[in-house]
Amino acid sequence: MKRSVALAVALCAALAHAQPKDEAEQDEAAQQAVARKVVTQGEVCPDPQNPCVEVERFKPNELSFRIASKFDFDRGQDRSAAFYAVILKSGELCRIPDEERIAAQGRFEGRKVFLHRYFCEEFGDKVTYTNVNRKAGFLAVYAGRTEAEARAFLADAQAKYPGANLRRMQVVVTYQLE
Repeated sequence: MKRSVALAVALCAALAHAQPKDEAEQDEAAQQAVARKVVTQGEVCPDPQNPCVEVERFKPNELSFRIASKFDFDRGQDRSAAFYAVILKSGELCRIPDEERIAAQGRFEGRKVFLHRYFCEEFGDKVTYTNVNRKAGFLAVYAGRTEAEARAFLADAQAKYPGANLRRMQVVVTYQLE
């Protein structure tokens, strides 16, 4: 009899562990897994006259990149291939006016000038960059794919913007999954 009670207790314990987790918990865990998924996509489009437009629509103040696979609630972020940029100016997030970007664009023909405005308009500004303080704003210009190319360009940028500095980064698009 003791043996059958012990067997029944063991069977109940095994069944308790075999029961599925709460459905809401499973859904939340699945959504968190998707949100953490990051896909590295293609190269940036550094020519301001020819932005990337295959799938994602980028704003004029954002550096665009090639996104091969359309967003289908299957990932939390897309990232560009790595590149170099020159940070021309830093400031408080959402406080550098787009007019400054437009003026700077006139000084760097053929190189995209971009402005960091991450979440200044909620999900209207879902683009940010790696290797930066996401809580700060900045004005930057594309400097090249290689460090050598970027360093050669840095002197030109510093002549127009003393204090400009070089940064290796990626463009990041953050998707809202809800």
